[in-house]
Amino acid sequence: MTASTSTHRVLGTLTAVALLAFASTANAQGFEKKNHNFNEFAKGAFSEVVTVTGPAKMIYLAGIGSEDEKDGSVKHKDDFYAQCKMAWEKVAKLLKTQGATVADIVKATSYVTDIRYRQEMRKCRSEVFEGKPLPPHTLLNVVQLARPGMMFEVDVVAAVAAK
Repeated sequence: MTASTSTHRVLGTLTAVALLAFASTANAQGFEKKNHNFNEFAKGAFSEVVTVTGPAKMIYLAGIGSEDEKDGSVKHKDDFYAQCKMAWEKVAKLLKTQGATVADIVKATSYVTDIRYRQEMRKCRSEVFEGKPLPPHTLLNVVQLARPGMMFEVDVVAAVAAK
């Protein structure tokens, strides 16, 4: 073995030890989710920033609406508020299967077919998050959702500590 080969092996071993130490430190770092608001208009409406630090399990839910779980038919036709409540109940149920709650949501996007339902949507969402931090939220007005008769749909991203 040459001096050069020996030096490379030692450097390789030291690099591997350093990487393991770094990974170990990262895993020892606690999971933390923080909500932040910097502008008055956003307080009570949504968080402007959510930070997630430490090892996390990310959960993505998309296209959650008021579809019947068995046949996909739209429930509560012509009742925006009931559709909104049903969609958020489904979100909570799906998050629970992953060890999460709505308090773990780090981003939400709501889709409505008529922007005039904005206040009802806000009331519905406020009830869902009562006593919990509001995540960053985007509201989009769209022409149509996945199924005729749907008036509300939501996508969410949640984060919980990795196990």
